[in-house]
Amino acid sequence: MREFVHESPPLRVVLRAGASVTAVPGEAERLGLRRLLVVSGPRGAHTARAVADSLGDACAGLHTEARMHVPVEVAERAVDVARAAGADGCVAVGGGSAIGLGKAIALRTGLPLIAVPSTYSGSEMTPVWGLTEHGAKRTGRDPSVLPRSVVYDPELTLSLPLSLTVTSGINAVAHAAEALYAPDTTPLVSLTAAEGARAMTRALPDLAADPRDVDARGRALYGAWLCGTALGATTMGLHHKLCHVLGGTFGLPHAQTHTVVLPYALAHNAPAAPEALAALGAALDADDAPYALWELSGRLGAPRSLAELGLKETDLAVAAAQAAGQAYPNPREVTEEGVLAVLRAAYAGDRPSPT
Repeated sequence: MREFVHESPPLRVVLRAGASVTAVPGEAERLGLRRLLVVSGPRGAHTARAVADSLGDACAGLHTEARMHVPVEVAERAVDVARAAGADGCVAVGGGSAIGLGKAIALRTGLPLIAVPSTYSGSEMTPVWGLTEHGAKRTGRDPSVLPRSVVYDPELTLSLPLSLTVTSGINAVAHAAEALYAPDTTPLVSLTAAEGARAMTRALPDLAADPRDVDARGRALYGAWLCGTALGATTMGLHHKLCHVLGGTFGLPHAQTHTVVLPYALAHNAPAAPEALAALGAALDADDAPYALWELSGRLGAPRSLAELGLKETDLAVAAAQAAGQAYPNPREVTEEGVLAVLRAAYAGDRPSPT
């Protein structure tokens, strides 16, 4: 008998075309919210304005200063804006940066959060927050940052460039992959993770063929929902911690970094997690899951090496020391030598193999 503990948080999910402007006001009303601050990044300001307009008098303001990896000073500024506006809730519109800023506001103020994702990052389904200060990104878990409602609108992702569509989607698969071998995974989480990976990796080639395919966009959001749900129910391992170091310390782009590192982190962990890698391979319809993800990334035009992302070879040892110096669960023992081997392989971008 397999022993486990499974807990499902209270969270409402709406997925339908046009929902970003048709469903958000209803979700706010359902939660009893009357003064909502809408937050986004600068590039998502137009969409965020549409959401703000849909709220009418219930919109307390629009704040468009979200930045990648949520710098502490950006979070503090947003908290001040929310308090000055007398907000009783927050709507985060956009990708991981906007959702992350919404979580920072929720963490500091306790305000309920509604998430309207425009990428496939999956952050909206997790109680995980992240803040970057003095070149280091720290993360934590707190139930207060989990959105009360998530609104998925396939039409909102139509403007997402194909390059970011692919990397954001594989970022979501990373959540599912690590959930499969997390020490606190459960049978339901494993099924959720496998189905999320399956849905996402089947939607991405369709989107590469036709980025305007709303049905495929919806299937990708469905996959992101499941992958994020799996991550939110489990603890993160080497892959995520390594990407946090690369992003927080060296400023590498979030989704692209996950896309590059994932095949090599999985190949490294494979000997210690054969059942999880077999389940992931079955979801991908492949015998070798790390290679299948590496091949998919290259075929769809995503970056394959850390060198492409601008990391310097001299940075590898520093990153390895930081990632190995943190405490977190991983199926294979985390050593500085092992992490450095993963980084060297990811830096070169060659076909992944066990390290």
